[in-house]
Amino acid sequence: MSTVESTSDQRAFVPVTLDLGDIVLRPWGRRTEVRGGVVARLLAASVDPAIALWNPIRATDEAGAAAYLDRWETGWDSGNTAAFAVVDSTDSDLLGNVALRWTDRADGLAMIGYWLLPAARGRGVATRATRAVTSWGIATADTRRIEIAHAVGNAASCRVAERCGYPAEGTLRASHRFGDGEYHDEHLHARLATDPEPA
Repeated sequence: MSTVESTSDQRAFVPVTLDLGDIVLRPWGRRTEVRGGVVARLLAASVDPAIALWNPIRATDEAGAAAYLDRWETGWDSGNTAAFAVVDSTDSDLLGNVALRWTDRADGLAMIGYWLLPAARGRGVATRATRAVTSWGIATADTRRIEIAHAVGNAASCRVAERCGYPAEGTLRASHRFGDGEYHDEHLHARLATDPEPA
C-alpha cells in the first residue's frame, strides 16, 4: 500500500493510489483511468438495481456523471473526502467505489461507504478495499472514529462492515431516504483507531 507525506493539516485526505495487487484504488476524477471510459462506466453503474437502491449515483447522462466526478475531485481538493475508484489491475475495468468523508473533521469523525458493480460482487473486493481505505485513513489523516451506516435491508453491506472490524452499535430509525424514495432504518457500525485490525 502506498503512503503519503504528512501535511500541515493532519486531518486532510491527500490523493494517493492504493495498490492491493489484483485491485487498485485510484482517486476519482474525470481523468481516472478505467476501461471503457470513466463517464460511460459510471452511467452503467447508475442503472444497476442494487446501486440505484442503496447507493444512488444520480447520474442519468454524461453531464450528471461529470458532475459526480467533479464533486469527488472537489472533496479531494478540500481534504474533506477521499473517494476511490476500485479498478481491476489487469484490465483497468471499474469494479466499484469506496469513499471516506469527514462528518466532523475537527473531532476526527468520518464515515465510509462503498458500492460494487455486479461482476465484482461475492469476491471479497468490497471488504479488501474498505479495509485498505480504513487503515489508510487512520494512518495518514488521524481519523479517530469511522462509521458505516447502511439500510437494514442491505445484508451484503452489513457483512462487509463486520468483516472490516466495524461492530454493530445499534439501529437508526427511519434515518435515511434511499433510492426508492422511502426512509429506511439503518444499522450503525463503527471502528475506532484504537481497535485491532480484523483477522
